[in-house]
Amino acid sequence: MTKKLLLSTTLLAALAFQPLAALAQQASTASAGKPLIIAHRGASGYLPEHTIEGYKLAIAQGADFIEPDLVSTKDGVLVVRHEPMLSGTTDVASRPEFANRKTTRKVDGVDTTDWFANDFTAAEIKTLKAKQAFADRDQSHNGKYQIPTFQEVIDLAKSESARTGRTIGIYPETKHPTYHAALGLAFEDKLLDMLKAAGWTEKTAPVFIQSFETANLKYLRPKTQLRLVQLVDGDGVDQDGKVSLAAPFDRPYDFAVLGDKRTFQDMLSAEGLKEIATYADGVGPWKPYLIGAKQTIGADGKPQDLNGDGTIDERDRTLTAPTNVVKDAHAAGLLVHSWTFRSEPKRLASDFKGDAGAEYKAFFALGLDGLFSDFPDQAVKARDGK
Repeated sequence: MTKKLLLSTTLLAALAFQPLAALAQQASTASAGKPLIIAHRGASGYLPEHTIEGYKLAIAQGADFIEPDLVSTKDGVLVVRHEPMLSGTTDVASRPEFANRKTTRKVDGVDTTDWFANDFTAAEIKTLKAKQAFADRDQSHNGKYQIPTFQEVIDLAKSESARTGRTIGIYPETKHPTYHAALGLAFEDKLLDMLKAAGWTEKTAPVFIQSFETANLKYLRPKTQLRLVQLVDGDGVDQDGKVSLAAPFDRPYDFAVLGDKRTFQDMLSAEGLKEIATYADGVGPWKPYLIGAKQTIGADGKPQDLNGDGTIDERDRTLTAPTNVVKDAHAAGLLVHSWTFRSEPKRLASDFKGDAGAEYKAFFALGLDGLFSDFPDQAVKARDGK
């Protein structure tokens, strides 16, 4: 057993019996190995996601890795968007020249009406401008920034590494691989070619490739030494703090296509994690799989408004005991990178009292190897004990 695994196991055994304050004290020990701070879609809590400007801000804030989600244009260029659908993060809906591109397609088995990147050329995508995806975040930068290509993100990581004197990694996600393959736009080989051209081929390269599906990771495994990460999703969190499962967020979509009944929850069992270790280097579980947060249910059967603000949200949930996922993943030889950490008080369980740093420290104390944050500066601050 490695020193790191021994530390993680010891922490996990103790966590269920310790209050939040004790978790925060332990975080400095757990962070000795410097868990990675991955800028989720850039510094997306501050600027529109997946923009060069957002990535630059994340790097300035101290992020170790920047995360580009990849989709393909109809001419086969990899561009950076969270989804093939464009209306949520660009101004495409207000562009009359593209009004006739709105259509309905099946995405992971669900009829979805939108504008799709695969119906645009890269040149057309470049005419669009990014916007903030969260209505409750700063909208003042909408319409200012272009949609980057994956090559531009690679070039940025290279240039910023040279400028800052520290290695800036990239953490691309292959979005909806089954969807892209059905359109004749599978891009796994292209992705590897682009990374190879950048000089990134070895396991030590500052690159992780992630996916919510399994088949494309298994396809990539014999082709590359670059580190692969199996993402694990869920539909929601029930009143008891446990992850709920409903299609299409109940299992990898390639499982659904093949009729494989195993769920994301099954993949996080000790045996499921061992199987993941046969084709991936790490696992990326949604954070409620690690520590849940439950509602207080009143005599009327409804969740209680614990803070009395008239709204039921995360602030009205209390933490449950940590699970064994981190321990079991480490035992299987997997890294654990959890997602997504967001700093707004309404997105924090009541135990954290509106302090995002307290949440980061509680999860670092589990022995995480890294986490994805919309607010990289706050994640770095918590990790470094500031």
